[in-house]
Amino acid sequence: MLEITLTGTKRTETGKRASRLMRKEGLVPCNLYGEKKGENGLPEALAFSIPFSELRKAIYTPHIYIINLNIDGEKHMAISKEMQFHPVTDAPLHVDFLEVTPEKPITVGIPVNLVGLAAGVRLGGRMSLSIRQIKVTAPYSQIPEKLDVDVTALEIGKSIKVGDLSYPGIKLATSPEVIVCSVKMTRAAMSAAAAEAESAS
Repeated sequence: MLEITLTGTKRTETGKRASRLMRKEGLVPCNLYGEKKGENGLPEALAFSIPFSELRKAIYTPHIYIINLNIDGEKHMAISKEMQFHPVTDAPLHVDFLEVTPEKPITVGIPVNLVGLAAGVRLGGRMSLSIRQIKVTAPYSQIPEKLDVDVTALEIGKSIKVGDLSYPGIKLATSPEVIVCSVKMTRAAMSAAAAEAESAS
């Protein structure tokens, strides 16, 4: 996976009012969840903030990153777990990060990359991509930047499901019944099929 470094500052004040003040100053409230647990047994969050100008390079991108967090000199390796955005401006309101280690498997969505020209498309069909990401589980060092899906043999009316795919060293966490892509019939393909049938008769 690609890596990126972000620098943050611990925050002592939490709550809605403190978060609003931070956003006015160009900061985005964040939490980092790791192995540490509180008295209630739930994961304990490290509260910090990151300047929006720096955070945006990890948000508005098609890439999936391992994030090297530097929080007041403390180094943490993490992935983004959950992001909240403003419903109108699409500006980030809050980001939760999950701390990772080289050995512990993580589950993350990886972009799908269709490879080849489908047989059905060559006959006039239309390729339809149903999902843009597939969730995978593996140590982060084994997770690829994208998942290549070979569609060369895919015919009109046929589809590829998650269960049809496999990749060495990683487990697919998305349901095997989910359709990844399919080739749909078009008017051009119907006309071509009718012409072929007529010439054969």
